[in-house]
Amino acid sequence: MNNDADIITNLEDLETFLISIENGGFGLTNVAGIALATSNKDGRRFVAVLDDKHQLLLSRWVTEEVFQTGQDLVRNGPSRTTH
Repeated sequence: MNNDADIITNLEDLETFLISIENGGFGLTNVAGIALATSNKDGRRFVAVLDDKHQLLLSRWVTEEVFQTGQDLVRNGPSRTTH
């Protein structure tokens, strides 16, 4: 998993991350979906960027609050289209 310094702590940062993914800001190819998930190892929450075979391409830790309140944002996508 990514560095703890990259943890997403609020919905604005989550939205910015989602927009960056949509705009190709991380140089990822074959992105098929984004999901909020829980680590089996330690129970920490994260946002996962997945390819069409459900393989993890990129992830960022999120706080419990972002996990609970950001589900609609991840499910429906960001309302902004640019940053």
